[in-house]
Amino acid sequence: MALPVDKPPAPRRSLFPRATALVAAVALGLETLLAPFTGPALAQESTPGSRPSIVRDAEIETLLRDYMRPIWKAAGLTQQNLQVVLVNDRSFNAFVADGRRIFVNTGALVQSQTPNEIIGVLAHETGHIAGGHLARMREQLQNAQTMAIVGMLLAGAGMAAAGAAGGNMGNLGGAAAAGMAAGPDMARRSLLAYQRSEEQSADRAAVTYLNATGQSPVGMMKTFERFANDQIFLSQRVDPYAFSHPMARERVAALEDLVAKSPYKDRKDPPALQARHDMMRAKLVGFTEGPDGVGRRYPLSDNSMPARYARAISAYRYGNINDAVRQIDALIATNPSNPYFYELKGQALLESGRAREAVPPLRKAAEMSSNALIRTMFGQALVASGDKSASEEAIRVLSVSLQQDDGTAAGWRYLAMAYGQKGDLANADLASAQSAAAEGDVRLARELAARAKQKFPLGSPGWLKADDIVNLKPPPQAIRKRPS
Repeated sequence: MALPVDKPPAPRRSLFPRATALVAAVALGLETLLAPFTGPALAQESTPGSRPSIVRDAEIETLLRDYMRPIWKAAGLTQQNLQVVLVNDRSFNAFVADGRRIFVNTGALVQSQTPNEIIGVLAHETGHIAGGHLARMREQLQNAQTMAIVGMLLAGAGMAAAGAAGGNMGNLGGAAAAGMAAGPDMARRSLLAYQRSEEQSADRAAVTYLNATGQSPVGMMKTFERFANDQIFLSQRVDPYAFSHPMARERVAALEDLVAKSPYKDRKDPPALQARHDMMRAKLVGFTEGPDGVGRRYPLSDNSMPARYARAISAYRYGNINDAVRQIDALIATNPSNPYFYELKGQALLESGRAREAVPPLRKAAEMSSNALIRTMFGQALVASGDKSASEEAIRVLSVSLQQDDGTAAGWRYLAMAYGQKGDLANADLASAQSAAAEGDVRLARELAARAKQKFPLGSPGWLKADDIVNLKPPPQAIRKRPS
C-alpha cells in the first residue's frame, strides 16, 4: 500500500443517492449547475476544503483489473484503457468522473463480503461509461440552465410589470416572485428525473454484463438492499423527486425481477477469487485501521491467512519492526509464491530506514511480478541504500517502471536521485522536471526542464524532451494556486 498520491475529482455519476439542490444563481454559468453534484461521501473523513486522497497498491489494483476485465469485454470497452482508481474513504461508494476512470472507495472494498458484490457495483459504473451518460449529462445541465434562466427572466419581467403598475397589481408581483423561485426548481426536478432514468439504465446494463460473463447479479442486489434499509427513515422525510437516484427500495424491486430471470443467480465466486478478496480486505484494514480496529476484526484466535496478513501490516505500522518482519516471514514460509508478501517485507524495512535490507525482498517481488509499483519501490530501495554502485541498476529498474506507468511522480523523483548519484545532472534535472509535471506543478517543471536543456547537446533526445516540458502551458487553476 503506497502513500496517498493525489486528490480525486468530485464525483459526477455516484453510485448512491443523495438529496441535491439547484442553486438560484444558476444563471451564473454551467459550473454553478455542476456544484450541487459533488459527492458528500468524499468529504466525510476530510477537513473542510479537502478531499481524501487516491492511493496506489499493486495487489489491489491487479485484483480489481481481474474483476473488471470480463465486464469491460462484455461492455465492448476493452479498447478504452479503463482504470479503477482507489479512493481513501471509508464510506461505501463508487463513481465515474470521466469516460475512462471508475473511482471506488476503500470502504466499499472493505464492506463488500464477496467479489460479486464489488463486481456488481463496478459493473453499474461501467454502464454509465458504456452508455455515454457523462456526455449526455453535460447536455442536460445546459438544458436545465437554459430552463432556469428563462423561468427567472419571465418572472423578472412579471415583477417589472407589477412595479410599473403600482400597488394595484401587488398580486402579480407576488406571483412573479413565486415564478422566480419555481424556475430553478422546475429545472432541478427535470434534471434529477433524467439522472434517475440513467441510474436505472446503468442498473440494467450491469445485470446484462454479469449475465454475459456468467456471474450472479445477487451481490449487486444485496448492495442495494443494504442501502434500502439505511434509507427507510430518510425516505419518510424527503421528497423522492429531490433525489438524483431512484429510491433504493425501487431499485431493489426492479433488480429482483432481473435477478430472478438470471440463469446465473445461484452461482458463487470461485474459491480462489474469494480468497484474494479476503486478503484485499485484510490488507486495507491493516493499513487504514489502528491496532484496536485490527484486533476487533482479526483477533489472535483467528489464524487464517487474512487475519495474519492484517496483523503483520499493523505490527509494522504501529508496533515493533522486528516482530513485523517475523510475522511477514511466516507468511512467506506459508506461501512463498506470493510476491506481495515480499513487497510488504521490503516496504516495512524501507520505511523503517533499513533500505539495504529492503533490497533483497523487493528484488524478489520484482522478479515475481512485472507490476510498475513494485518496480518503483525496488528502485527506491536501491537509491536509498546509499550504494552508489547500485545507481545503474536503479536507473534501469525505474526506467522500465515508468514506461509502464509514466504518471507516477515518485518514480520520476527516485530516478532523478539515481541520476544524481551517478553524477548525470542533465538527466537528474530532466527527471525532476517530469516529476514536477506529474504532480501538476507546471511552473517548477518548466524551470527544471530549462536548466536540463542547457546541459544536453542541441537536438539530442534529452534536449527534445526538456524542450517539450519547457513549452508546457500551465492550466489557469494551476496559476491561481501559486502563492503570491
